[in-house]
Amino acid sequence: MTKDIEAPPASSPPATAHLLRDEAPEGTELHIVGVHLYLEDNHGRILLGLRHPDSAYAGNTWHFLAGHCEREEAISCLIREAQEEAGLIIEPGDVELVHLVHLVDSPSARPRIGLVFRARTWSGTPAVLEPDRCVEWRWWNPKGLPAVVVPYTRQAIDAVLAGRLYSQMGWDGR
Repeated sequence: MTKDIEAPPASSPPATAHLLRDEAPEGTELHIVGVHLYLEDNHGRILLGLRHPDSAYAGNTWHFLAGHCEREEAISCLIREAQEEAGLIIEPGDVELVHLVHLVDSPSARPRIGLVFRARTWSGTPAVLEPDRCVEWRWWNPKGLPAVVVPYTRQAIDAVLAGRLYSQMGWDGR
C-alpha cells in the first residue's frame, strides 16, 4: 500500500533554507570561502593585481586574482574568476591546492577561509577586464613584492614558497 504525501506549497522554502542565510547551527559561525590564484610565469614571477582605489576591500593594494565561492565548487569558482577578471583560461586538471589561510580581519568581521590554488598551465595574457575592481595586473618576483600587498596574500606567498600548506591570521587579535 502506498501513502500519498502532500508536497509543501510552492511558496514554502525548503527545510534547509534557513541554513543558507546568515544563520548557523548553535556554536558555529559561517565563514566566507575565497579562492585565490597563485600563478607563476616562466621566470618564477607571481601575478598580482592592483585593486581599484575605491574598492570596498584593500583599495590601492596588490592582491591575488581572487573571488568568493558563489554556491559553486571551489575550482570552478577559480576558473570562472580567472576568465572574468583577467581573461585567463585554466583547465580543472591543471589546478592544485597549495595553501589554505584561515583569517579574521577584526573581532566583529566574519571569518574567512582562503584557498590558494596554483595553475600549472593556462592560456591567455592577463588583461584588466573588471577595471572597477582591478586597475593593473603585474608579474612580481616573490622575493621583491611591492610594499603594499594584502597582508594575508603576502603571508600565503611566503607559505607557498616554504612549502607550508596552512597558515592563520588575526585570531589572536594581531
